[in-house]
Amino acid sequence: MSKESSLSPEAKSVLGAMVSRRGLLAGAGGIGAVGLLSACSSGPKCDVYEAAADASVVRWGNWPLYLDYDEECKYYPTLDKFARANTLNAQYFEDYNDNDEFFGKVQAQLKIGTDIGYDVVTPTDWMAARWIRLGYTQKFDAANIPNKSNILDSLAAPSFDPKREHSMTWQGIMAGFGWNTESNPNGISTLEELFAPQNKGKIVVLSEMRDTIGIILLAQGVNLQTVTENQYMNAVDYMEKQISDGWIRGVKGNEYAEDLISGDATAVIGWSGDMFILKAENEGKFDFAIPESGGTISGDNLMIPSTASAEGKANAEKLINFYYDPAIAAEVAAYVNYVCPVKGAQAEMEKIAPELASSPFIFPDDAMSKRLNVFRSLTPAEETSWTEAFQKAAGN
Repeated sequence: MSKESSLSPEAKSVLGAMVSRRGLLAGAGGIGAVGLLSACSSGPKCDVYEAAADASVVRWGNWPLYLDYDEECKYYPTLDKFARANTLNAQYFEDYNDNDEFFGKVQAQLKIGTDIGYDVVTPTDWMAARWIRLGYTQKFDAANIPNKSNILDSLAAPSFDPKREHSMTWQGIMAGFGWNTESNPNGISTLEELFAPQNKGKIVVLSEMRDTIGIILLAQGVNLQTVTENQYMNAVDYMEKQISDGWIRGVKGNEYAEDLISGDATAVIGWSGDMFILKAENEGKFDFAIPESGGTISGDNLMIPSTASAEGKANAEKLINFYYDPAIAAEVAAYVNYVCPVKGAQAEMEKIAPELASSPFIFPDDAMSKRLNVFRSLTPAEETSWTEAFQKAAGN
């Protein structure tokens, strides 16, 4: 696609509105499983592509509100572009709530080699490693994904897929400290500042153990690439004590943002994209920072299940290549506000949303990048015992 191509009016309206992913979810009641051919409101503005009944299909399972979405017309502008360009029926399903839950739903079918209903899935790094280790993904045909070379150098060779033969990052996820600026006017940059008196009983941490425990470990001076079991368990004990002593009110998933909005929480270990949106929509009432000791970064990955047909695999590779076009990647990043994994997207963002092109939440600068850390891959035994310890400490 030409780098000079302009956004559709619908896409411009999405970018202009900058609607909160949380508010959108509440307003829409959750989109659920949505095909590209969703019903839209009448009028010329809603020019949604309708694939022929016998069109080839590609089926993508992803996390809720993780793709540019037009609330009025009930469709995904970039996916519409993809479908038009390839005369495909692109079906999009917001079926991810939790990595383990999704894997549990499809594992039996993967094991016996029957269709799981998706040609593209989007697991987080550690779960992507499991899919690859168990042989549940298909190796890419590199010739079908020429834009693969656009992946950021920092993401090009993860330990679980060093040649990126089975996965491509969808979005990067930074975790750090988020806070209410009225309660914490000087901000939060250390674990000690997180557990300041004004935040007692109003702290929420993430249920993603690699982020919460990772940030605690970094504050304790531990390298996440060499963390031992004893170091990990010490950090879990620290979190458990903060819960029992009444400092941490909850260990939660995405709903931690609701606690901030309601005032039930004044400080969190949270995700950059969420905090960016909360800050923008609440006149600076909230803010986010990577801790002085470092934050975590992970990614969700586009992968092709071992059960996808040859046609489904070919279409999935077209989709992955499409979203690694810098102009398309910028359009998505402007909506989701997570770390964009595509080289050249920042320059494209200058054309559509200049104020976002300088956002370190979307395009981390060198100083921020040096403070971001990846949690090492765990063995199957570690994954089981470490997760059990975390869940027990969290009260689950």
